[in-house]
Amino acid sequence: METQGHIFPPYSFLSSRFTIRTPNGRRSAVCTLRNATRLLYAFAPHLSDLIVYPGAAKPLIRPSRADPEIHGKDGLGGVVGLPTFTSPAISSRLKASEGLKAIEGIANATRKAIVAGTKIHLVACGPLTNIALFISVYPELIAGIEEICFMGGGVGIGNRSPVAEFNILCDPEAAQIVVDADVRKVMIPLNPTTPLRETLSSLLSFFAESYRTTFGFIDGPPLHDALTIAYVSKPELFETIRYRVDVDCSTSLGVGQTVVDVFNYRTCEDNWGSAGKNVLVAIDVDVAGFFDVFFASVDRCDLTTPLNMV
Repeated sequence: METQGHIFPPYSFLSSRFTIRTPNGRRSAVCTLRNATRLLYAFAPHLSDLIVYPGAAKPLIRPSRADPEIHGKDGLGGVVGLPTFTSPAISSRLKASEGLKAIEGIANATRKAIVAGTKIHLVACGPLTNIALFISVYPELIAGIEEICFMGGGVGIGNRSPVAEFNILCDPEAAQIVVDADVRKVMIPLNPTTPLRETLSSLLSFFAESYRTTFGFIDGPPLHDALTIAYVSKPELFETIRYRVDVDCSTSLGVGQTVVDVFNYRTCEDNWGSAGKNVLVAIDVDVAGFFDVFFASVDRCDLTTPLNMV
């Protein structure tokens, strides 16, 4: 969600001052829009003016992909306790974004930031289609973007092919447009997130039994998307290196791979665009520090969520 000039999605929202977008990739754009609205109701009830904008219905040139074996048929793993999208609390929020699209929400937020003399952070937890469309349709507004932080890619590893991560694989052409944009970008790849499965178990070993009985955790799941929000909130938790990054959009075996020039083979200019070292790549994270932030956020939500008031 967005606060103080940052756009923070878990699926992208925007307030009356700034905006949020919903990425497609895990489920349909309509399903993602509804899920984002339901989550906003549950976790940010005090931000009643935030609007969820529908994202692109499909990647730029490729067919849509879904991942129901990971995220469930509803895109939220069959989560319980959330109101249905037809309930009054959700349907009224959905009506607020009728006729608008994600790129328009981002554009409106960026214009307001420029007028106010500030800049916004864009955070992407899914495929980069909407941000690529925004960059392509509104290039004059890139000056209002401080940074684009996205979860996606991997340095030599993948999770949906030997070399490709799901978000990038869904729309590699969009990813290439984003990494070529002349604006600071941060990539949170699989590398610092995948080891969290093991780390979560060890970090919470003291509470292992209560987590098993209360939440059903046996092996802690890897955390991906939450790290993008953590980076924008507390970048000091991360170790990053600036690299030249390109996306394989054509080869049959490597499509969707983020090709990170870790040995600096390519001579680059001093910019964030198509000729420069264009991406800050996260290579490590302070796990304990991240969970301090994470659980503090959960504690705050626990005090205000309407789910606890039923």
